[in-house]
Amino acid sequence: MASQPEAAAGARPRVLVVDDERSILDTVEILLRGRGFDPVVCQSGREALERFAEIAPDVVLADIRMPGVDGLAVLAGVRQLDPEVPVILMTAQASLQSAMKAVNDGAYYYLQKPFANEELVALCGRAADTRRLGSENRQLKREIRRRTGEGVTRPVGSNRVFQSVLRLAETVAPTDSTVLITGESGTGKEIIARHIHELSERADGPFTSINCGALPENLLETELFGHVRGSFTGAVKDKDGLLVAARGGTFFMDEIAEMSPSLQVKLLRALQEREVVPVGATKAVPIDVRIIAATNRDLEQEIRRGTFRSDLYYRLNVIALHLPPLRERAEDVAPLAEHFLRQHAVAGRQFRFSAEALRALQSYDWPGNVRELENAIERAAILAKGDLIGADQLPVRIVKPDALPLISERPPANPTLEIVERAYILWVLQAEGGNKARAAEVLGIDPSTLYRKLSRYGVSES
Repeated sequence: MASQPEAAAGARPRVLVVDDERSILDTVEILLRGRGFDPVVCQSGREALERFAEIAPDVVLADIRMPGVDGLAVLAGVRQLDPEVPVILMTAQASLQSAMKAVNDGAYYYLQKPFANEELVALCGRAADTRRLGSENRQLKREIRRRTGEGVTRPVGSNRVFQSVLRLAETVAPTDSTVLITGESGTGKEIIARHIHELSERADGPFTSINCGALPENLLETELFGHVRGSFTGAVKDKDGLLVAARGGTFFMDEIAEMSPSLQVKLLRALQEREVVPVGATKAVPIDVRIIAATNRDLEQEIRRGTFRSDLYYRLNVIALHLPPLRERAEDVAPLAEHFLRQHAVAGRQFRFSAEALRALQSYDWPGNVRELENAIERAAILAKGDLIGADQLPVRIVKPDALPLISERPPANPTLEIVERAYILWVLQAEGGNKARAAEVLGIDPSTLYRKLSRYGVSES
């Protein structure tokens, strides 16, 4: 006797049946409904893919030979939309080659017409059980991860404000709510975003990120939304955007305030409609991703300036997390330094800080926040000759903060490009402890160019 589907809590497994022959659809629908399934029928592959998210099937049963979007295209589309849904392909034109291709492409099973009713029912039952068991297994793993912290690294910090932010992040992690993380550059916004992802229902999916300020507008658009072949010079093939590629996971958008107004409109539409239109395409592609955005700017001020859309802000600002700067987390400097020291220690070496080094670390203002601290500790671990990290292994700006020209003067209301460039170069030089070679690398210029600029600014080359 054919096994019946073991639906959880009495739910009837939903089977999406796709065939261009109405008689087949009617027959299969009656058969499955009478055997404890919830069949939904579509008479074309295109309709099935367009309605897939709305139907949310547990199993897909599709004919291979259909006009337009055939069964293999349905298989490919379902694999993109939800790779965990089993797809059973059926055809009257069976061949070893087509069967092998279907299985290699990810089909659950290949069924030849005409088939026995009991065979079809049993196959759909096994596929539904596979789907259910896989879902339960992933849920159990996520629950264990949330309760025990197994496989999850909790961000370091005992500061009261930081702990409050962390607790809120962990509370909202299991939901699919959009999160907006604000805070100065280097405060660890991506670390918090990853922590949310690891504790979320999407932890088994990808964590994908992009820095919106690092790419020109046209390149950022194709990275986000994708493009079709021939849409511009160099577009030799179709390419999924990151919003599509991150399906089933979390998409972290850093420096969201750097996005142009025109791209803000497209992103808002994508978030509202849960679909994107690739560059050069006319058809929308559905997306299944959780959005976490971050910025070091005051977005409400940017809205008043007219550089950021208020409707996008309210769409992103569902859950707001503000990370305090490291200078307001003095009690976290030593634990973070110890954490980074273990992280960057050469294999087999047990480093420790001298009292003088710890005093210097705790006295410093950390304008570059946690990122600057990690860079300083990595440098110290590389330069250390023994197991003791002394003050002489730390960047000079930390031990002797007055040794380099500081950018303390208030800039004019409308600074010239030269004033902005000078301030930025001196800031990078400070961040690299006066190391001009590393500063030139960070700035993306030749060391000789940096020396000429410093000479023009009246900064000593010693």
